[in-house]
Amino acid sequence: MSNLIINGLLQSRNPLLTFRRFRGKINIQRPRPPHYERARVLEVIKPYYKKPEFNAPCIDAERAKEMKSKLDNPYETIIAREARNWFEHSNLVAFVHVNSIKQEDMFKALVALHRHNVSVKVYGKSIMRKAVADTRFEAILPLFEAKTAIIFSPEVQKIKQVLSVLKKTPQLVLMGGIVEGRLLSKNEFMAYATMPDIATVRAQFAAVLDSVGGKIVGDLQCHQSQLVNLLDAYAKNNSKPSEASPADEKVDS
Repeated sequence: MSNLIINGLLQSRNPLLTFRRFRGKINIQRPRPPHYERARVLEVIKPYYKKPEFNAPCIDAERAKEMKSKLDNPYETIIAREARNWFEHSNLVAFVHVNSIKQEDMFKALVALHRHNVSVKVYGKSIMRKAVADTRFEAILPLFEAKTAIIFSPEVQKIKQVLSVLKKTPQLVLMGGIVEGRLLSKNEFMAYATMPDIATVRAQFAAVLDSVGGKIVGDLQCHQSQLVNLLDAYAKNNSKPSEASPADEKVDS
C-alpha cells in the first residue's frame, strides 16, 4: 500500500501541456501596432494634459496659501506653544549644535545637565518657526537649519555648570544663548560665565559707593584736621616755657 502511495501519488509527473513561442523576439523600441478596435479604445482613454503658460508658477499664491492653511498640523501648534512657554519662563537659554554622537554619550550629557535642574529640548524648524514668529526671539531661526538642541534653565547661575558639561562633550557645539532676555554670541556667553553673580556685584558696588563717600568726607575734613593739629602743637610749644620758668627762678636764687 505504501509503495502504491509513493509511486502513484507522490511521484512527480511531467506536465501534460508545454507552451512554445514560434515568433521572434519582441521589439520594445518599435512595438507592433495594436488591433484596430484596441487602438480606438486606447485613443479614447488617452489622458489630456493642459499645457502650462510660459514662466507661470506651478501653484498660484492664493492656492498655495489655502493649501498651507489646510495642512496646518494642530499637534505642531501645541508643541510650538510649549516651546514658546520654555523661552518666556527661562532666564538661561543655550543653543547647541548636535554633531554625530553616540546615544550613550548623549544620555550621559543629559543626565549631567538634569542634575543641575537644566532641561534639554530638540524641536524641528517648522515648530520653531511657529513658536518664535512675531516675538523678540525671531532672530534665532537661522540656527535651526541643522539639528540643534536647546538648553533651558530658570537660574542664570547654572551657566558655569552648563559650560562644564559641554566642555566634557565635544560633540555638542555651543553656538550662542539668551541670558535674561538678551541674545548673546558664543564669546559673549562664555564671557558672561566668568562674571560674578548679581549679589556679589551689588556688594562690590555698595562697597565702592561707601568708600567714595568716606573719601569725600575725609577730603572735606582734611584742612580742618590739619589746622587743629597745628594749633594743638603750637599751644603745647608755648606752654612748655611757661611751666619751666618757676624752676629757673629757684635755681637762680
